[in-house]
Amino acid sequence: MTATADTAATAPVVDVNRMLGPLPFDTVPSADPPGLLRELDRLRIDTAYAVHAHAVYGDPRDGNAALPPPERRLRPVPVLVPGPLGTGPLGTGAVVRLCPAEHGWPLAGRHSLDLAADLAAAGTVTLLGWEGVVGDDVRRLAAAEPALRLVLTGTGYRSGRALADLMDVQDEVYVDTSTLLGHLQVEWFAERFGAHRVLFGTGAPVTDDAGPRHQLDTLELPEPDRALIAGGNALRLLEGTG
Repeated sequence: MTATADTAATAPVVDVNRMLGPLPFDTVPSADPPGLLRELDRLRIDTAYAVHAHAVYGDPRDGNAALPPPERRLRPVPVLVPGPLGTGPLGTGAVVRLCPAEHGWPLAGRHSLDLAADLAAAGTVTLLGWEGVVGDDVRRLAAAEPALRLVLTGTGYRSGRALADLMDVQDEVYVDTSTLLGHLQVEWFAERFGAHRVLFGTGAPVTDDAGPRHQLDTLELPEPDRALIAGGNALRLLEGTG
């Protein structure tokens, strides 16, 4: 069954991969919280989990401090850096992002593996951009901490074979939809690994948000599966509901 805009209105839509704040290379409407909320309204997105742009492209400690307090529609996502020059203790949030390429640390290094162990023990969901890492390092990280809930974002349409190899053996590895734009690519992942392992994400404003949002409304999946991808999985993983 193909989902429609009418059925889309019945399921919450949660973007797990969003960025707040001014970009160093572009002018964007989501430079501040009111602007981001207007963008969510425009695309009928109920809630966004957002990192601060300065935490990714500048100092993660300052960027994390600039995040607004959590509220119903905007949930802050801190960026963590492991090791003695890192960001310090985990805190109590349900989700974090790792940016090893931007901040110059090895994903499979000792400090990273220590951090992964702490995240797994805390049940913290960890967002990781596939485009900035080496696939073998992701496999080592996931194998070292199989309980770590790892959401890979920005995987692109050419990474299917590598992701399948990983997801076949690591049950707590998930993907977002931000760049799964190949023909029926989201459907393939949902049918092979289960819709519970695919989360709606846009990557906006660095990547397009209208494309993944339209794709969500037109997925050729049963409505319960589409509802899981739209927001049910995020509610379960990040909020313990749904």
